[in-house]
Amino acid sequence: MTMFIPQRILVAPSGFKESLSAVEAAEAIAGGIRRELPGVRVDIYPVPDGGEGTVDIIAARTGAARRTTRVTGPVGKPVFAEWAIVDDGSGGRTAVLEMASAGGLRLVPDDLRDPGATTTRGVGELIAAALDEGVDRIVLGCGDSGTCDGGAGALSALGARILDRDGRELPDGGGHLIDAVSIDASGLHPALASTPITLACNMHNVLTGPRGVARVFGPQKGATPERVEELDAAMTTWARLLEGAFAPPVDVARGPGSGASGGLGAGLAAIGAVPRSRFDVLLDDSGAGGPGGIGGNGGAGGTGGLGAGDIDALIDAADLVITAEGAIDFQTPNGKVPAEIARRAQRGGAPVLALAGSLGRGAPQVHDCGIGAIASIMTVPMALEDAVRDGRALLADAAARSIRLLLLGAAVASRSEERFREGLAS
Repeated sequence: MTMFIPQRILVAPSGFKESLSAVEAAEAIAGGIRRELPGVRVDIYPVPDGGEGTVDIIAARTGAARRTTRVTGPVGKPVFAEWAIVDDGSGGRTAVLEMASAGGLRLVPDDLRDPGATTTRGVGELIAAALDEGVDRIVLGCGDSGTCDGGAGALSALGARILDRDGRELPDGGGHLIDAVSIDASGLHPALASTPITLACNMHNVLTGPRGVARVFGPQKGATPERVEELDAAMTTWARLLEGAFAPPVDVARGPGSGASGGLGAGLAAIGAVPRSRFDVLLDDSGAGGPGGIGGNGGAGGTGGLGAGDIDALIDAADLVITAEGAIDFQTPNGKVPAEIARRAQRGGAPVLALAGSLGRGAPQVHDCGIGAIASIMTVPMALEDAVRDGRALLADAAARSIRLLLLGAAVASRSEERFREGLAS
């Protein structure tokens, strides 16, 4: 009896928020696979999604020079944010920044989780550091934010003054924007005019309205129902001010990407930054000098490596693709990593399995995106802190269980084929 088992598996996960980076998740899944299929080739491609770990992945794939800058964290305390400078090979330099390193939810203590009080000031300071370095372009990954200030903090750090009706500068925090009446942009960093900024973001996220950042993501960041309503009203006020002060060429209220990172997309788009699909920027464009993309094309990525090669080539070469994310639910089809990997896999017909820390409301909808099967890494109810602590082991075990199920299916298929042939022979 012939067993048809995969000879080459691609592991292409996102990170598990506040638990595992994309690199750690990929390594855990690969370990689980090899436990059951020790001879199989496993290509590892941690997917940069603009959130935590993006700079690490890009720097590792490109050999970029790293920088560390002390900036203001989301609750006002200093943090050290890492970023990288990618050389495009012809003298051009692209700064790769990560919003999460300066304003991420991970940096907000549990007892201070109020997205109306946190700030993106550190993100602006990070952009200013890159501008002072004299880079040619900036790519800012937008994801995993702990803020909802519409990018007001970032603009303040870049030289703008956000004023109330008495001409006083407002304190940091999106909750105060309801009192904003004007923006003085005369002191903006001069290098902004000559340095293109690309925002690698989820283009499904918008600033205001029923799908606005306050309503969709505010509760996840600690906002009460009352705070959500306050923040949505503040973001509406802020959008009008941005339009009046900068006359941006895009819709900062409901345009694609305007809601990235708690509205950071709107604030930066108002001063000329260009929101683009994070996957187009971080996965597709070869060479740092391309239209908003980051280099990193390099071989096919062998067993145990980081898979620095082209993601589509790796998908086409795979017999099975395994992706993963912290939660799979109704939001997954809207620009999340598993849906993007499945979309690419559909081109060549590669089957896709998605593992998740939790399966939430609407999780079965992801089958319409091309994900063949989904599985939670948790087999019994457990506290969130336990799942976070044991994430690596849980993910490895889930991958091993999935492979055993796959092998069982292969055995059933082989037996059915054998019995069919026996029937033909008789």
